[in-house]
Amino acid sequence: MSKIFYGWVIVGTGIVVTCIGVGAMLSLSIFLQPMSEATGWSRTGISTAALINWLCMGIGSFLWGALSDRFGTRAVVLCGGVLLGAGMVTASQAGSLSQFQIMFGVPVGLAAGSFYTPLTATTTRWFTRNRSLAVALVSAGLGLGSTVVGPLARWIITSYDWRTAMLVIGDIAWLVVIPAAFLVREPSAAGSGAASAAAAGGDGGEFTVGQALRTPQFAAIALTNFACCAAHSGPIFHMVTHAIDNGVTAMAATTVLGVAGVASLSGRILCGLMADRIGAKRMLLMGLALQAVAVSLYVFTRDLASFYAVAVVFGFAYGGAMPLYAILVREYFGARIMGTVFGAVGTVATLGMALGPWAGGWLYDTFGSYFWLYMGSFGIGLGAVAIAFTFRPPRPLPAVVPSPIAAG
Repeated sequence: MSKIFYGWVIVGTGIVVTCIGVGAMLSLSIFLQPMSEATGWSRTGISTAALINWLCMGIGSFLWGALSDRFGTRAVVLCGGVLLGAGMVTASQAGSLSQFQIMFGVPVGLAAGSFYTPLTATTTRWFTRNRSLAVALVSAGLGLGSTVVGPLARWIITSYDWRTAMLVIGDIAWLVVIPAAFLVREPSAAGSGAASAAAAGGDGGEFTVGQALRTPQFAAIALTNFACCAAHSGPIFHMVTHAIDNGVTAMAATTVLGVAGVASLSGRILCGLMADRIGAKRMLLMGLALQAVAVSLYVFTRDLASFYAVAVVFGFAYGGAMPLYAILVREYFGARIMGTVFGAVGTVATLGMALGPWAGGWLYDTFGSYFWLYMGSFGIGLGAVAIAFTFRPPRPLPAVVPSPIAAG
């Protein structure tokens, strides 16, 4: 009986860790309306915690990615799991809006940055064949987070209150992420087969970190990811609250977010598979165009059926685009500095993720509706398509002698 390739264990671990780890942070969208009602805090104020989340996640993505290249992903995920649970538990006891913004925003955001980027980088080092599929599956954990953690949070809030729900989710983060971290390991460079081949050099020539960050390819990938995230982050965060505002019950509105999460799973897997056939750039352009169209449709949603329909299209589109950035980074810059470069891309992208929730809350408090959120997101989504058209094929570099900085 042949042994299971350990790369698939890494993929499974990545799915579970990103599901719980990032899902815990994203669950704030479920807490938005009940927290506002229970405490009197404004939607802008609570959404500011999400802004801080994404800013800290951006910083964390780069730092954790660099640390994973140097010290390994296991230590990074373990530290992130401890920090995530601590942030959720302490935030559940916050006595004021400012306390909540700091307690939830900083540690939870930093912790979330330790999961997706390092685990994706490690996954690419384990695979040569099926790499796009493996990366897409790890990315699918992000979609599962909304599907699993969101309804759980809603059920606990309905049965008890928002503080109990946040406390329980923090405990679950400790119980799941910390043990899972010990399953993570790097492929042996001395081994044979897919793992060693994936751990070896890059597809497009070996870059140092400094060289990679100065290339037009890096700028194009990072800015496209920024615009893509800015376009979908606001609609995702305010999806449940927008449905409730239109008369959908709280639990049904939560299932709308779950439907989007499930649709994003299929988008990540199918687009990842298609990227192996038609190329990551072409697949990304198609996904970004569909995302922009789907966001504009929220202007016309009024009942539960239309919310479900748009959630399917929107979820498929934003889910399909997300794993493609990692594939492009791996193709352009190689495996050795993958964690650092993808972390840098993630830092820029999370600025876009930070913008949407806060802007949506401000626009709602100012104009009394989410109309301008969706119109602005539609325009930014079209901008992402335009930037993606500027991608150019990578130019292989001559061999270089790795420096200590490049090794990090």
